[in-house]
Amino acid sequence: MTDRSDSKLGDGRDKPAQSVLSRTTKGATYLILVQVASRALTFLVNQILLRFLSPELLGISTQLELYSTSVLFFARESLRVALQREHLEDAEAALVEEDGKKHQIDPKFITQDRKAQGVVNLSYLAIALGLPLAFIFASLYIRNADTSVVTTPYIRPSLNIYLLATILELCSEPCFAFAQQQMLYGMRASAETLATFSRCLLTCGTVVWASKADFAVGALPFAIGQLGYAVILNIVYLTQLTPGIDRKQSLFLTPIAPSSPSLLLDRFPLSRLNLAFNIYAQSIFKHILTIGDSLLVAAFTSLQSQGAYTLAANYGGLVARMLFQPVEESTRTLLGRLLHQSAKATDNTHAISNPERREQVDQAANYLRLMLRFYSIISTVIVAVGPSLAPLLLRFIAGSRWSDSEAPSVLSAYCYYIPLLAINGILEAFVSAAASPADLRVQSAWMVAFSAAFAVTGFLVLKVWDQGAQGLVFANAVNMTCRIIWSWHFTAGHLRDRGVAFRAWDVVPNFPVIIIAIGTSWYLSSIGHNSHESVRALAIGAAIAGSSVLLM
Repeated sequence: MTDRSDSKLGDGRDKPAQSVLSRTTKGATYLILVQVASRALTFLVNQILLRFLSPELLGISTQLELYSTSVLFFARESLRVALQREHLEDAEAALVEEDGKKHQIDPKFITQDRKAQGVVNLSYLAIALGLPLAFIFASLYIRNADTSVVTTPYIRPSLNIYLLATILELCSEPCFAFAQQQMLYGMRASAETLATFSRCLLTCGTVVWASKADFAVGALPFAIGQLGYAVILNIVYLTQLTPGIDRKQSLFLTPIAPSSPSLLLDRFPLSRLNLAFNIYAQSIFKHILTIGDSLLVAAFTSLQSQGAYTLAANYGGLVARMLFQPVEESTRTLLGRLLHQSAKATDNTHAISNPERREQVDQAANYLRLMLRFYSIISTVIVAVGPSLAPLLLRFIAGSRWSDSEAPSVLSAYCYYIPLLAINGILEAFVSAAASPADLRVQSAWMVAFSAAFAVTGFLVLKVWDQGAQGLVFANAVNMTCRIIWSWHFTAGHLRDRGVAFRAWDVVPNFPVIIIAIGTSWYLSSIGHNSHESVRALAIGAAIAGSSVLLM
């Protein structure tokens, strides 16, 4: 599955914009396939595990997973975003120091090897930051856990294994950063696919063995699976990367030559460190907003509402995780490269007077319009058929016992939230690629306001108006809408300053698509939910989805 066309890991030249676009498109395809395979395997594993494990154990495994993802997020997320902003270090890197004097060097000597080494070196900061966080978060978790969690068999060994797995996954960060910088998407796809398969196999195997042996293992199977994931991830990366690296490149923490005042300790580009610092504060609020719904639903709703929201978020979020997330990651990389090339085309602030730079900005804007239009088509289909079909699909997948619960109505409401996730993700990808450190500080300030709005809305709909899990979906929608408005305003202003128009009507669906969507939504909401009508509704939904794509 490795992309052999990328086997030459560094050639010292910047890729043309068309090559970047082509490779990013192929990379997005790889990552979407990885997400589809990963989520499909995870979904199948969960269906198997439901037959062997109690809801309490599944809840504990979710908490352990939240512990691991929180450590990884705070340790590496801001660095990952900063590393995709390739153009930041070029101007500073041209200033070198020799014999105690600073002078300029020809930009052509700022090679891909130098950039790649800076990326690898910075990734070691994620490991350094993640080590103390892993121990601190583990201590906080076990100290504040409920009695039912603490008394679960093998809970402490499970937590310790998760801690080890998290540290090992962080150790793969230099390989990930190098592969991402070189756009080796096939390599990343194979590593993550094999690691996910290993996790599923180990988790299921341990659960089935323990069940047959009548052995209470608690959350240990999930910990073993996570450890297997981290080990295989490192093995695949190292075996595929090491043979292809030339003598000028290294996966270790190595000084960057020639020496430059723009480098901290001759290893870390200061421009990217500064950007990562600005992004870090923003990432804290993003993570709080990401897990905020879990905190609110646990604090203000019943166990039944908690279960309904968890089910809706898991099933409704499949589309976002399988399609939107990999596209968002690839978009950040592509826009970072295009804006990097436009920044190199001239030293002027604006692109209007420079044709080469204007061309790069136009390509970035056209790509953004294309993706937003594609997302608007998908969103129209989801809003038209999702609220009516979601309860039917839930009955087929989860069984009839969920039909009388709050879950179908929550999942229907979640269908209106998915388009907001999509649009926000693609716009924030542009912001992360184009924003200056000052812009990011402004965004962080607004994120504080959005967090407050989310908390207030959540309190009102859950505690005051007692809307249950559906109210929480509404609170998330309010927060996401605020973020979209800010990102759109920034994007339109950024492009306008560079002479490129960016209008809302350029990305909305065609009029026939909107008419078909309205008619379909009305028809599906009017038919019954018996088995015959359900099959017909599913068939109509599939037909509408296909015809809408053809009308793009």
